[in-house]
Amino acid sequence: MINLGLLIIRLAVGMTFVGHGCQKLFGWFGGPGVVKFGEYLGSIGIKTGGKTWAILAGFFELAGGLLFSAGQFTWLGAILITIVMIDAIFTVHGKNGFWLTEGGYEYNFILIAVVLGVALIGPGDYVLIYKA
Repeated sequence: MINLGLLIIRLAVGMTFVGHGCQKLFGWFGGPGVVKFGEYLGSIGIKTGGKTWAILAGFFELAGGLLFSAGQFTWLGAILITIVMIDAIFTVHGKNGFWLTEGGYEYNFILIAVVLGVALIGPGDYVLIYKA
């Protein structure tokens, strides 16, 4: 049951990040795409390289989510996701305090805990490529 539980966590969290990455990079699922997300970053104070930061954020979410979901290099996927969440805390949510109801970083904090916890435990037995 532990392996099934880890698979459910990896798929739910990882594929959500894949979706967010696709929103930022390609404008899929109602997302802004690179240009609009880059403009948003400029509007919150990231004046230089908004498009570059938009591409990096989208790539980190997409690649991190794929690795995390697949159970391959789970630690790297967790690091990529953690970097994006820490960035979101410092650029958007941190000034609002902890609680999500106030626009705070509660959700980002929980996601960091989940991905790091799974990375430390390991992906379990149900992974995309069998590990010996």
